[in-house]
Amino acid sequence: MNNIYLALFFFIVISASCNSDKVSNQNRWSEQNPFYKASTLPFEAPDFNNIKNTDFLPAFEEGMKEHLLEVEKIANSTEAPTVENTLVQLEKSNRLLSRVSNVFNLLTSANTNDTLQKIDEEIAPKLAAHEDAITLNSKLFKRIETLYQQRDSLPLDKEGKRLVTYYYQQFVLKGAKLSENDKNELKKLNEEEAKLRTKFTNQLLAATKAGAVSFKNKADLEGLSDGDLAAMAKDGQWTLSLQNTTQQPALQTLTKRETRKKLFDASWDRAAKGDKNDTRSTLARIAEIRAEKAKLMGFESYAAWKLQDQMAKTPAVVEKFLADLVPAATAKAQQEAHAIQKVIDQEKAGFQLAAWDWDYYAEKVRKAKFDLDEGQIKPYFELHKVLEDGVFYAAKLLYGISFKERKDIPVYQADVRVFEVFEEDGKSIGLFYGDYFKRDNKSGGAWMSNLVDQSTLLHTKPVIYNVCNFTKPADGQPALISYDDVITMFHEFGHALHGLFANQQYPSLSGTSVARDFVEFPSQFNEHWALDPLVFKHYALHYQTGKSMPQALVDKIKKAGTFNQGYALTELLASASLDMSWHTLKSGDKIKQGAVDEFEKQALTTKKLDLPQVPPRYRSSYFLHIWGNGYAAGYYAYLWTEMLDDDAYAWFEENGGLTRANGQRFRDMILSKGNTEEYEKMFKDFRGHAPEIEPMLKNRGLK
Repeated sequence: MNNIYLALFFFIVISASCNSDKVSNQNRWSEQNPFYKASTLPFEAPDFNNIKNTDFLPAFEEGMKEHLLEVEKIANSTEAPTVENTLVQLEKSNRLLSRVSNVFNLLTSANTNDTLQKIDEEIAPKLAAHEDAITLNSKLFKRIETLYQQRDSLPLDKEGKRLVTYYYQQFVLKGAKLSENDKNELKKLNEEEAKLRTKFTNQLLAATKAGAVSFKNKADLEGLSDGDLAAMAKDGQWTLSLQNTTQQPALQTLTKRETRKKLFDASWDRAAKGDKNDTRSTLARIAEIRAEKAKLMGFESYAAWKLQDQMAKTPAVVEKFLADLVPAATAKAQQEAHAIQKVIDQEKAGFQLAAWDWDYYAEKVRKAKFDLDEGQIKPYFELHKVLEDGVFYAAKLLYGISFKERKDIPVYQADVRVFEVFEEDGKSIGLFYGDYFKRDNKSGGAWMSNLVDQSTLLHTKPVIYNVCNFTKPADGQPALISYDDVITMFHEFGHALHGLFANQQYPSLSGTSVARDFVEFPSQFNEHWALDPLVFKHYALHYQTGKSMPQALVDKIKKAGTFNQGYALTELLASASLDMSWHTLKSGDKIKQGAVDEFEKQALTTKKLDLPQVPPRYRSSYFLHIWGNGYAAGYYAYLWTEMLDDDAYAWFEENGGLTRANGQRFRDMILSKGNTEEYEKMFKDFRGHAPEIEPMLKNRGLK
């Protein structure tokens, strides 16, 4: 997942972090605040050693104040608008607010605490109001509109022309053309939504933590490895914490059905228990607000409004894309269910396959069909070796870059590692932070974002981080991960490459600041190199013997690549369809807390995705992507960009595979472009034709 926030000036704040000192109203803005000026550390990297909880609120308040003064100066200028005195000045503004927001967004999502959650709740509506004060500024928009109308006659390069179009489109999307009465109504809705997004995220984090399942009897956890059990042990019991998805990793190996059901139910019900962490009324109101905002803007639904600047453009295009995948996906899932039920019956287990049985028995089917056991695989995937000799090595082969660990750069948590990234000629590109282990105060899932954005205008190079949620081993034990975790590492580093190779003048167009249904293209494309022979043999070495994974086992992994893809695609389609169902509601449609579950059930039935053994990857009540992380009406992007990435990889297969020259071509034509061209053109220039879905279906074994 790419945790990038596309709002023009507004940074979505998630939850809370850093040190545990209390917020003090006595703390005032001064030169001693670490955000007062750009960090003097290399690449302007944040000095986490000197950032305190009490630094954030005054920095936010001063940052908003400073930004508004900058904007007012631009908007009230008596000079005729030019790109230089309007848009370039806007690009140069907002430096303080950017510094504090980028750090706060990282810490609140990856290392939260109660203190900064309170700041989060306080600052979210203020930031929403701040964004509105800028994007709904009539004088400022008039200048932008004038430039947009003149864009074809202005002496602009390609990026400058794109910047003019971008600003105009973003301001219109945010309500710049509304009447003053409607602007006031929009401001109220934006403020309420900001509060609720923060509330949802905090409720979900608390619900997920509270949903952890503890066992006093070790026998209940039969099937887990000694290493897993050691990592879970505390105070005489063993605790399985929840990950963000519906299905949980342990369900693949837990042998006792009642334990599996207990863990699945804890995951499914985590945020729908009728307690203070129940998110359903929160999300239902967010959906209502979004529909009301869309109506104000003159659109039938939030999705119709939101998709205008995306590659897909309209809900109809998205819904057809998803619907076209449903028959093949569900048919394959039903075949898989039949094969699993056959194993259950052969064991005379005496029950019908349920969702909490799927992963356990699918693993049995996989073992029988491919003679492949996850326990055989993990010893060859030690996390740090995968990172340095796999993820980094693939990037070196493709793009010529190298990495040097920087232990002198402060980090926000002891497990985080920092690397400086270099070109072939030794020129430094930027910094990369890796934060891989699960913590109770970390949001679920995996994501990438920037601490410092690349911009030749601002003379800044990218400072980028990846965050994941892998189980941390017990002290002295190796960090062995699954093959799925390996893919996650390659995925998130694909986002990092997109950011590291940014080569834009303007920060608003830089790196990963692209549409949701394009941003996952580079990340999913990078997954393909995990199994490339040149890369795989370099990192898939046994953590004890150092020997390469036997070719027979490698072949089994490859053969099993399309296994269970009916399930995998169906759970994604179910979540994407839920997202579109929520965001195609019309203004006036009311979904009360008690009706959320029924709405969800009806939505899946209507889309023919109501397979009882295949629940959605994310249930509405814990669907952080769409209620808190900017993927509203955009979760389909993972599948849309899978179409792009598989088609692009097909080009590599047709042209010699993993070579330095091919990597450079992809870097030059995709990874370094940012948002400087229309996405359709960018893809077509690389591939030679518009995206085709056949490679995706083939890669999933559906064709």
